[in-house]
Parts: sequence; structure tokens; C-alpha cells
Amino acid sequence: MSVTVLIMTIAIAFLITVLLSPILIPFLRRLKFGQSIREEGPKSHMKKTGTPTMGGIIIVISIVLTSLIMANKYGDGEISYELGLLLFVLLGYGLLGFLDDFIKVALKRNLGLTSKQKMIGQLVIAIIFYLILKKQGFPTYIAIPGTDFQFELGFGYAILIVFMLVGASNAVNLTDGLDGLLSGTAAIAFGAFGILAWYLNPHAEVALFSIAIVGALLGFLVFNAHPAKVFMGDTGSLALGGAIAAVAILTKLEILLVIIGGVFVMETLSVIIQVISFKTTGKRVFKMSPLHHHYELVGWSEWRVVTTFWSLGLIFAALGIYIEVWLG
Repeated sequence: MSVTVLIMTIAIAFLITVLLSPILIPFLRRLKFGQSIREEGPKSHMKKTGTPTMGGIIIVISIVLTSLIMANKYGDGEISYELGLLLFVLLGYGLLGFLDDFIKVALKRNLGLTSKQKMIGQLVIAIIFYLILKKQGFPTYIAIPGTDFQFELGFGYAILIVFMLVGASNAVNLTDGLDGLLSGTAAIAFGAFGILAWYLNPHAEVALFSIAIVGALLGFLVFNAHPAKVFMGDTGSLALGGAIAAVAILTKLEILLVIIGGVFVMETLSVIIQVISFKTTGKRVFKMSPLHHHYELVGWSEWRVVTTFWSLGLIFAALGIYIEVWLG
């Protein structure tokens, strides 16, 4: 697969998103699908109340259309089981996020689905994903990046897959808290995996899928950058989280997800540390978690926080590519 095809994939996804957004954003506004802001969050965010959410619908549509168009034109005329699995995870977690968003905006219940309901949905999708992989005879080892070492996990690989899909979807969801923050960091992470999938043949359709996400997110950033005209909501963040874990699994780069997705790991760890510290000592380590809110409350502008996290995302992505390509 040529670099030209990858550039075309980004361009098509970008255009679909940019063309759909001016149509769907006013539609979401008319339906009064506006974001409800948590009262315990930064006070500066209260002005965002009412901004249309569920923009993840646009992202998901763009990714699906672009992936199918490019796979049909440059694939073997049939959807591979890999692309089918990726679309299943994207749509499955996207639907779960849609239900969560719908409950928030339509029923005016800010917390959406209960944690138990969301967890059950995430687990079911992850288990189905594993069962399909098992049926395909997918290898159950993990490789240490930059080395020739491999460890056979056997049934333990099933546990790893479930942990990765559920963990990544939650971690990416936590990162979606500032204008353009997740759109930018996710585009960078998927770009890194797209490059690696393209470099590590035969993962052509995984590369197309990953690069389609990059194009869709860059198009979404046109409307999601500060000040945001639309939020992706859980519809987008859960879908992206599940998708990036699925990409890492299918390319056998499971461990690299921790590095390339370093920003998502940091955000998740900040929440875990905050909860453990408060429950054990009654004190908070951060002014607020996830981590991006901490920097807001110490006086950073929203744009400064976002661009700093984008920069960190680029460093993590470059590190991941360096380990796999130059050290491998």
C-alpha cells in the first residue's frame, strides 16, 4: 500500500467530517442535545453548557464510510475479518456511548448509564471480540517491543484483551474533558498505529482504518477546537477507546498501547491516585482529576493545557514508533 493511498484516506475522512458537521451540528442543537456541565467541575466550564454533544456520531460515520470505500477500492474486494472486527468494536462502543449520551441529554440525567450498565456493555463487546479472534486462530502471545522475546499467555490472553478494551475505552473517555484535547491526542495516537500497521505488513486494512480515524478527527477538530462548537461525547470517546485497543491487539503491539497512549495512561493514573489518596488519607494529590483539570485550576489556560498534552502525545507516539521500528 502506497503513501498516496494513506494520504487519500486522510483526505476523504477529513472531507466527510467537514461536510457532515455543518449539517448535523445544527440538527443536534435543534434537538436540544446540549452538554450538561458537572457542577463540581471547573467554574470556567459552565459557559459551555448547551454546546451540542454526541458529535461522535459524525466521527463514527466518517470512519465507517472511509474505511469501506478505501478497503473496497484498494483491498481484495471483500472486508477482511480484521476490518470487520475493528468496525464491530467501533460501532459497539459507539452505540454504548450513544446510549450514555442520550440518557444524559434527553433524560437530563448527567451521569448517563450507571457504572454497572456501562461495564456490562463494555465486557460483552470485549468478550465477543475475543471469541471471534479465537475462532480465527489468532496467536495468543505478546511480544516485548524492541526485542525478539515473546510470551505465550494461552487463556490469559483473553483476560488481557478484555482488560485492554475496557481499560482503553475508559481511559480515552476520561481524556475527553477540554476543547480539542481528545481529538488531537487520539489523532496522534492513531496516526502512530497507522504508520506501524502500514510498516508491519500484512495489516493494510488496519492501517487504512487507523488513518481514516486520523482524518475524521482532524476534520472534527475544525469544529471542536477551542471554543468548541460541538463535543464528541461518550459516543465518540468510548468508540475511539475501544478502537485503539483493537488496533493494538490486531497488530500485535499490545504493550506499545501503554506508550503510544501515554496521555490516556496519565489521565487514568491521576484519577486512580486521587481516589486512593482521598480514601486512605483524606487528602487530594491533585486539585482535581483527571489531570487536565488540575492544570486548569493551577492557572493554565485551556488552550495551553490542550497544546501541552498534544505535545506529550507526539513524544509518546514518536517513542513508540522508535522502539518498534528502530529497535525491533
